[in-house]
Amino acid sequence: MHIDIFNGDADGIFSLHQYRLQYPQPSAELITGVKRDIQLLSRVEDVEGKSLSVFDISLDSNRHPLERILANNNTVVYFDHHFAGEIPESPALQTYIEPSPDTCTSLIINDKLAGRHHLWAVCGAFGDNLHQAANNLAKNAGLLVEQTGKLQELGELFNYNGYGTTISDLHFHPRKLYEAVQPYLNPFDFFENSSQLKALRAGYSEDLGQAMEQKPLKSGGNNRIYRFPDTPWARRVTGVFSNLRAREQMDGAHVVITENSDSSLRISVRAPLNDRRDADMLCKLFPSGGGRAAAAGINSLPADQLELFLEKFMACYPS
Repeated sequence: MHIDIFNGDADGIFSLHQYRLQYPQPSAELITGVKRDIQLLSRVEDVEGKSLSVFDISLDSNRHPLERILANNNTVVYFDHHFAGEIPESPALQTYIEPSPDTCTSLIINDKLAGRHHLWAVCGAFGDNLHQAANNLAKNAGLLVEQTGKLQELGELFNYNGYGTTISDLHFHPRKLYEAVQPYLNPFDFFENSSQLKALRAGYSEDLGQAMEQKPLKSGGNNRIYRFPDTPWARRVTGVFSNLRAREQMDGAHVVITENSDSSLRISVRAPLNDRRDADMLCKLFPSGGGRAAAAGINSLPADQLELFLEKFMACYPS
C-alpha cells in the first residue's frame, strides 16, 4: 500500500498531481484536509512496511508522527517549502525541502521532474502567490497572456477552496478536487471541462465582494490590518484576500484577523512582497503558529494576546 499525504491548497494538490503524472500510484490512499490542517501525518496510524509521499506539509509540525512512521519500517519521500528544523537522519527518509520564500512545493516538484509537467507547476505557483515565478515559468513555456491567465485562475481558485476551519466551510473536499484533476494531463483541458470551476468562481466572487467592503482596522505606514467576523465566507476568503492586498501594496505587511467560534482569533500574515521574510518566525512566537517566511498564520490566538501580537507584528515590519 502507498499513502499520499498533501496539503489541501493549490500547491499541495498540484504538487501531488505533477508527481503522480510522472510516477502513477492508482491505488494510493489519500490523506488531506483544509489548508491549515498541517499535522496530517498524525492520521497515519498502525502502518508498517508501507511507502508514503508527503507534499507541502511542514516537517517541523509533523516531526513526532514522522519519526514514529519511520520507526515502523516505512519509507517516506518528503517535498516541502516550509520551515523544517532538524531533519531526522534515516535511510528510509528522502527529503526535497527548500524553505526559500521564492519557491513553493509545486516548483520544487517541477525541478525534480525537469519540467515535464510544468503547466501544473505554474498553477501551483500562482496559488501560492508567487506571481513573478509563475509568470516567468509561463513565459519560458511560450504561453500566451490568455493561457497564463487561465492557469492563474486555476491556481487562485484551488487555493481559495482550501481555506476554512473545517471541511464544511469549503466548497469541495480537497481530495475531491485532486481526484477531479487526476485524469488530466493538460490543465487547459481541465479548465474547459471542469464542473468544479463554475462553483468556485461563483463562490470566490461573492466572498471576495464581501471582503473588499471591510475597512482596515488600523494601518501603520504601508502596513494594513483587517478584522473579519466569524462567518464561513470570511474563513474561506482570508487567504486570497490577504494575497490580493499584499500584491496591491508590495512594500507593506498585512494581517487579517478572523474571529473563531470559541472567541479565539485566527491570524493570517503576509510579509511585504518586496521583503519576504520572518512571517513564520513571527507566528511561531505564539501557540498554534507556523507557516513560511512570506506567509504564515496562527490558528487559535487567545483574544487577550492580540495587542501583543500586533506589537510584535509592527516591530517585525517597521513601516
